[in-house]
Amino acid sequence: MKTLKSDRLHIGIFGKTNVGKSSVLNKLTGQDISIVSKIAGTTTDVVEKSMELLPIGPVTFLDTAGIDDKTELSELRVGKTLKVINRCDIAVIVCVQDEFDNYELSLIEKFNELKIPYFVLVNKCDDNKVHNISYNGENILYTSVLKDEDFIHKFKKLLIKILPSEYLDTPKIAGDLVPEHSTVILVVPIDKEAPKGRLILPQVQTIRDLLDSNIAVYTVKDTELKVALENLKQKPSLVITDSQAFKNVNEIVPKDIPLTSFSILFARLKGDLDIFIKGAYSIDSLKDGDKILILESCTHHAIEDDIGKVKIPNLLKKKTGKDIVIEHFSGHDLPDISKYKLIIHCGACMTNRREVLSRILLAEKLGIPITNYGITISYCLGILNRATEIFE
Repeated sequence: MKTLKSDRLHIGIFGKTNVGKSSVLNKLTGQDISIVSKIAGTTTDVVEKSMELLPIGPVTFLDTAGIDDKTELSELRVGKTLKVINRCDIAVIVCVQDEFDNYELSLIEKFNELKIPYFVLVNKCDDNKVHNISYNGENILYTSVLKDEDFIHKFKKLLIKILPSEYLDTPKIAGDLVPEHSTVILVVPIDKEAPKGRLILPQVQTIRDLLDSNIAVYTVKDTELKVALENLKQKPSLVITDSQAFKNVNEIVPKDIPLTSFSILFARLKGDLDIFIKGAYSIDSLKDGDKILILESCTHHAIEDDIGKVKIPNLLKKKTGKDIVIEHFSGHDLPDISKYKLIIHCGACMTNRREVLSRILLAEKLGIPITNYGITISYCLGILNRATEIFE
């Protein structure tokens, strides 16, 4: 089974036109993924390439259009390039000698703001003499992508040096929360939102994570949970439920058995659990006319009883008793979030952690509380403390 794109290290390649960004990608992949040309603006849209980059593991390269693109449609191209920054775990700035100026500095400012590790690659250095550019950072690689036979090794070495800590150790979804050889019950409702013939992605990933941690997994529908608890000789170490069944599951599972949800597990895996919990408490301060943004990473066709379009809005209105305005947005881009009093993010199973962290940073910068689906549901149901005590 291929590694999901959302679980891969996302490496963005940035720089002016014709500095060799596409050549970098082609050299690393050993394929002509990006068109190489002396014509400015050859790369128009973001080019994505997923591969195994040993010894780092699964990665996705994002080759972007030149940020100084002055050709036709340049504004659109540059806009797409800058939006990619929010998806990057690591960034590489490609430049050439004597051309490191405000373009590159503006990128560095953005990377620093979003806490994205980066290094500078000075391309087209065709001799052995010392090269200088107007940049005094420590992570810099002088090379010639096309002529340096040791280029790939040098690139990987510097990449590993700045690799985010979460990629040095494989993160757990739930396997670190309970003892080895214990039992965990997963509650998986089979309803309108369940895809025919299979489980949804977070459920599958959680099962694999627990199995890899030598933990027995007992998967049942919410309607079979009570019988499952009675059948087990020893009580489970944890029950994990789909957020939509939280209320019923909470009533069935004895209080001495820890309980949480898939969405809350992914709040920890993909975002910042403490910030999301803090954001949920802002629900009590909402007033009439306040706008709330429900933010989803992927686009999908909403069903009749959709969690983001129907269930969460109903819970919020019942909890607050206020005439609040709820708006929705789906996709990798972001609308102007400054007008919102609260942002509620989805479980983020289809995007990477960097994108979620970028959204959290932006929300915090503007002083806007942010939380996620599972935490919102458990808070509105009055069971947030129980749903998060396993993480303490």
